[in-house]
Amino acid sequence: MRNTGEDFMISIKNLHKSFGSNEVLKGVDLQIEKGETAVIIGPSGSGKTTLLRCINLLETPNKGSITIGKSNVVFDGSNKVTQNEILILRKQTGMVFQGFYLFPHMTVIENIMEGQVSVLKRSKEEAREKGLKLLEKVGLLEKSEEYPHQLSGGQQQRVAIARAMAMEPEVLLFDEPTSALDPELAAEVLKVMKELAQEGMTMVVVTHKMSFAREVANKVVFMENGLIVESGTPQRVFENTSNERLKQFLSIVDD
Repeated sequence: MRNTGEDFMISIKNLHKSFGSNEVLKGVDLQIEKGETAVIIGPSGSGKTTLLRCINLLETPNKGSITIGKSNVVFDGSNKVTQNEILILRKQTGMVFQGFYLFPHMTVIENIMEGQVSVLKRSKEEAREKGLKLLEKVGLLEKSEEYPHQLSGGQQQRVAIARAMAMEPEVLLFDEPTSALDPELAAEVLKVMKELAQEGMTMVVVTHKMSFAREVANKVVFMENGLIVESGTPQRVFENTSNERLKQFLSIVDD
């Protein structure tokens, strides 16, 4: 782990990741500035989720480097990443998954307090106060004492966003956050994400929602076969690309 003077919030260089003989990431380079919303699109199996999971070291890359803020980890295949390096990098990211992964035996507010108390060592009083403010932000203050099974899927996902935000990460990572939801519930979640983007939260979002990418993204990244083959503003990617594979992909994606 070393400090770096680069201006990017996230800088990924020559990132490789294999599962056995299957090379999923084949040398990914990506830079995301502070306050940017980067949306990653592409066909299934292109490496989108693996890239996201590598950013917060849920998966350990085989080669390359990841920088978040001033923290940098280099992977060369021979060195073993220490638990301390993993924790330092992971503390700077909050991840929201396709599934909600709330603790079923805890109330909504207890779910949001748990990480704050166990990881950040906040007092229960401070954690509760922070949690209630975040629930109000995502429009669920009145649900604070309910249990996950009493909530809709969209409400559970908004609680998951509040839980991630409670850890005060530098970056929020979203892996298909609305794919398990019907359109009405998905709209609730996307509204919260749009508000976060407008407030300047740095976000990396894997999604099939092209409308979200068009409206909210500062940068759209198209992946194919483990590589980034096109990257730029929504206007460039959706309207001015000369990449035939991207044109083909967009022609069959209806949202």
